[in-house]
Amino acid sequence: MTTDMASALPGAGKRIGILTSGGDAQGMNAAVRAVVRTAITLGAQVYAVFEGYQGMVDGGDGIRELDWDDVGSILGKGGTMIGTFRSKDFREYAGRKRSALNLLANGIDRLVVIGGDGSLTGLDQFRGEWSQILAELVAEGQLAQEVADAHPALMFAGLVGSIDNDLVGTDMTIGADTALHRIVSAIDDLSSTAASHQRGFVVEVMGRHCGYLALMSAIAGGCDYVLIPETPPEAGWEQEMCAELRRGRKAGRRDSMVVVAEGACDRQGQPITSGYVRQVIQDTLNEDARVTILGHVQRGGAPSAYDRWASTWLGHEAVLEVLNATPGTTGPVIGFRGNRIHHAPLIEAVAKTRKVPELIAAGDYGAAMELRGGSFTEAARIFAEMSSPSRVDASAGSKRIAIIHGGGLAPGMNAAAADAVRLGISRGHTMLGIQGGFPGLRDGKITELEWADVEGWLVGGADLGTRRTVPTVEELYRISRTLEDQKVDALLMIGGWNGYEAAHLMHAEAERFPACGLPIACLPASIDNNLPGSELAIGADTALNVITEAIDRIKMSGAASRRAFVVETMGRHCGYLALMSALAGGAERVYLHEEGISLNALIDDVEWLRNSFAAGRKLFLAVRNEEANPLYTTDFLARLLEQESQGLYDVRQNVLGHIQQGGSPSPFDRLLAVRLVSRALDLLNEGFINAKPESFYLGLVESKVTASPLAHMLDDMDTTFRRPKNQWWLALRPVMKAVADAPV
Repeated sequence: MTTDMASALPGAGKRIGILTSGGDAQGMNAAVRAVVRTAITLGAQVYAVFEGYQGMVDGGDGIRELDWDDVGSILGKGGTMIGTFRSKDFREYAGRKRSALNLLANGIDRLVVIGGDGSLTGLDQFRGEWSQILAELVAEGQLAQEVADAHPALMFAGLVGSIDNDLVGTDMTIGADTALHRIVSAIDDLSSTAASHQRGFVVEVMGRHCGYLALMSAIAGGCDYVLIPETPPEAGWEQEMCAELRRGRKAGRRDSMVVVAEGACDRQGQPITSGYVRQVIQDTLNEDARVTILGHVQRGGAPSAYDRWASTWLGHEAVLEVLNATPGTTGPVIGFRGNRIHHAPLIEAVAKTRKVPELIAAGDYGAAMELRGGSFTEAARIFAEMSSPSRVDASAGSKRIAIIHGGGLAPGMNAAAADAVRLGISRGHTMLGIQGGFPGLRDGKITELEWADVEGWLVGGADLGTRRTVPTVEELYRISRTLEDQKVDALLMIGGWNGYEAAHLMHAEAERFPACGLPIACLPASIDNNLPGSELAIGADTALNVITEAIDRIKMSGAASRRAFVVETMGRHCGYLALMSALAGGAERVYLHEEGISLNALIDDVEWLRNSFAAGRKLFLAVRNEEANPLYTTDFLARLLEQESQGLYDVRQNVLGHIQQGGSPSPFDRLLAVRLVSRALDLLNEGFINAKPESFYLGLVESKVTASPLAHMLDDMDTTFRRPKNQWWLALRPVMKAVADAPV
């Protein structure tokens, strides 16, 4: 890059400080990496402030410049490479005054801070005092007036790093998804040993004032009871809890599982400890119970795929914010709302967050839940219904809803089917299972599903079976006869594009085959994430985590050599898995069908790669979507890179294949499944009540569950390439380029 080109970049001549403060959270390193690389790409210099605000107070080696390669291997590591510390010195005015002097000694007047609400509050206070501090430093002779004039204001962007997910106004904070992974994995593991001994477990999770981890893990883990700070239980809750545990055992469960948030209290403000819960279970039920306190393992380990790509996007956005900020503006806290970057006024967000424990202490639990947001309130309602159903047996004469899978297997299909059975029965319906997809419906393979039949279905797979077969018009006659014979009132299709096509065909041919005109609800379940009306499909998050873990291992296999890897992901013509795994896995290149592959671009990539290894590079990773180009295949790309390597590196290709469809569904996929199922059953029931049966397809759009008429399904789709016309994740392509391509 020439000097003129560098000076024209938006970050030219600007210096950014980056620090992490408060408790550590998985994904902080990903955010640090994104800040450093985005800033360098835009021409700015980046300085790490080590050990949180204390490094700012101490100065010297506590503030050091970082270059591109300094953050080259931190994406998949937990914790924070630049350290964190709860600085008492920074809480004092004298400490903040020293901090300003040390920042200006390095020419820094822009900060990106990753921390909790306390860290961000201190940051805003520092910003407000900046001009006063500079005036005092000038008057005392510690700072030249021209330096003060050159840096009249402190500009910042705050990112929330907190596994508790407690910031009001954002859907997910850095680290929360990974912590939830740790908890649900532990619950899954405990369930097997608990079932072996017919034993109860009380699992204590973090969350002093926020019950997010406890509530969501209880839903995702299929637990019996949960205690969270936002809704302290009524007097006599012990008897209620034991009654639910007893009911679960009568229904066939061999284990009992209770989740307790560390901050859970009763309505008198007295703590409810996991030890007390265990004692209640033992004394009341005469049942052996054990306590597992997960503690700091919830903070540790490699971040999930979400905490890598989301934190990368947040770090990129934070750099854009501070580089474009003007003196005198109040910096925001940056988070997510529905897979979209969201800027919120910092003081307002922190004030609302701190209001929650005040409302709990005042007994205004409804207001506390309201501040947590609609998704949290919805989850609490669903869990209450799952753990305390109105009935566990189907009512006589009830509506009969059949569950069917269509398309390829997606992790979470089983979980969605289990949720549908139990919520459906609780809401008064008879639930049916269709074996083997639409061919099974054609052949009449339908059985009634009871509460106990779906025990253990939270794991991967699809016990009902799934097929990619789309019925022909001629087969609709046999399908309609089956629907009539089995007296099916509605169909719940949980699957991929082939399932959607089959449902749409039935709906379109209702005049010729009236029984096919029954209400149909389509729920997206596909690792390809290519379905209409939903930004995310059940199974896509699990597949993304599988790919990210595989990439970690692949990269480690090349650590002792100079090697280039080309990894192929599934997705057909939808590049979601490729782009997101490239971000989460730290790839240098990604090849998507949406962008195409050209010979000129490949020539540029080969030259860049050869020069890069000649300059000292040891590892290169490219991710290719399986249908990125019919001729420039994964094998072709690997051979091309090998041929042009000139002995500087060797090349390996990895086609990940069907491991992407396997494994236990992630917490996100389990939670998405239950939300979609609950809403689908609500809509079907409304149709029954109003005698206006309708067919629709559901999805998650900007964190809300939406439904659209099935008749309009094709309007949302590029049917040639079997993907939605609008794909939100394509907005991350500039982020990928900013963190992957070092300026030359």
